[in-house]
Amino acid sequence: MKTYYKVILLTGFIAGSLDLTGAIISSTILNRKFPSKIFHYIASGVFGKEAFSGGNSMILWGLLFHYIIAYAFTFFYFLIYPKIGFLHINRIASGIFYGAFVWVIMNRIVVPLSNVTQGPFNITQAIVGMVVLMLMIGLPIAFNAHKYYAVE
Repeated sequence: MKTYYKVILLTGFIAGSLDLTGAIISSTILNRKFPSKIFHYIASGVFGKEAFSGGNSMILWGLLFHYIIAYAFTFFYFLIYPKIGFLHINRIASGIFYGAFVWVIMNRIVVPLSNVTQGPFNITQAIVGMVVLMLMIGLPIAFNAHKYYAVE
């Protein structure tokens, strides 16, 4: 039997890495920004505007915060999975739903409460961001949770 926390660590790493890949690709295409700016943006949630002039240390902080968030959402899903029957029915639907849930929590609660400077709402970026979270966070977490709990 695989250890609960080992599965969560692996799943969080996979989901966080896939999300990071999706964010880098979409940001490069949509905003023509270098990938390092994504990490500065994430670090600015704690450090504010100073994160953009902080160099490599802010890139590392952004990377750390990114994975902390990915692990938090992974742990939460594994925690609620046995308690919410809907999640067991269809892992694709539940993964997509969970990715949308993550987008709402991040963009309507976490980011507004952080030090991130927000621009005007952009529907294209919102849709792309939600799809990235559905595919890169929601689905891997849902599939791995389903696999873990099916074996148990």
